[in-house]
Amino acid sequence: MKSVLVTGAAGFIGSHLTEALVVAGHKVRAMVHYNFQSNWGWLESLPKDIMANVEVFPADIADPFAVQKAVSDCEVVYHLAALIAIPYSYYAPATYVETNIKGTLNILEACRNMEVERLVHTSTSETYGTAQYVPIDEKHPLVGQSPYSASKIAADKLAESYYLSFDLPVATIRPFNTFGPRQSARAVIPTIISQVLSGKQEISLGALSPIRDLNYVKDTVRGFMAVANSQAAIGKVINVGRGEGITIGELAQLILDICESTATLKVETNRLRPEKSEVMALICNNDQAKTLLNWQSNYSLQQGLEETVNWMRQHLDQYKTEIYNI
Repeated sequence: MKSVLVTGAAGFIGSHLTEALVVAGHKVRAMVHYNFQSNWGWLESLPKDIMANVEVFPADIADPFAVQKAVSDCEVVYHLAALIAIPYSYYAPATYVETNIKGTLNILEACRNMEVERLVHTSTSETYGTAQYVPIDEKHPLVGQSPYSASKIAADKLAESYYLSFDLPVATIRPFNTFGPRQSARAVIPTIISQVLSGKQEISLGALSPIRDLNYVKDTVRGFMAVANSQAAIGKVINVGRGEGITIGELAQLILDICESTATLKVETNRLRPEKSEVMALICNNDQAKTLLNWQSNYSLQQGLEETVNWMRQHLDQYKTEIYNI
């Protein structure tokens, strides 16, 4: 059993990771973004017996003093706190620098000062930009095709620098597109499912031709925990993904089939990324995850989508299907 901190615990992946860590027997501190309503995001949906074993720590990742307190007495830190919506990064790039870069620096410095046993830093496949070759391995060049991806590249490089400069035991996990229950409608799969389940006969989307490698959230969470438990992962970047690509158009049709819907697809220009910013293909080379972590996906895309659809049927009231969520 370890004393563990999860930053970004109120979010999609963070809430699933928090739940899995409690089930595994760890003492978990969940850092959530402070707000006047004491709203803990998706942690609010976890069973009471799970939350009874979670210490909720409201704070702001951009505040170094709060971060120092959050990290204190923790042996392992999972750093997931970030702004992740790509369209919003076109409107508010400074907030991405503040949260994703400065926030990561605060975590790195606190972990260094507190001499944590392990820091798992969260990257994203968006740092690769449009694939220059597929499948994409960890040696692929990094390309900042959006302010979001640029901020994550900077954060990744800061993590690398703390390993090389200060011997900080940090490992970087680079998940490809994760999906599943509790994901917000700014992501493509909940966007499609929520529109279909609300009865829309025309599903509004952005570009249909980009290719994505989609990993079910339970598999991604296992990847996080495997990185934390692997001595060989320290100082490395490790891709986590299924290794199979599908176009957004094909994905949408698969979801329509699962939902038994006859709706059609409509491309809306306000949902399109700027031409040079769109990432056209992301397919994961997960050889290193298999070799170092003994990790691979357990869920097929079909299985993951079916579980997600079933969950969203019960929680559709939490999605605003009448607006474009950025």
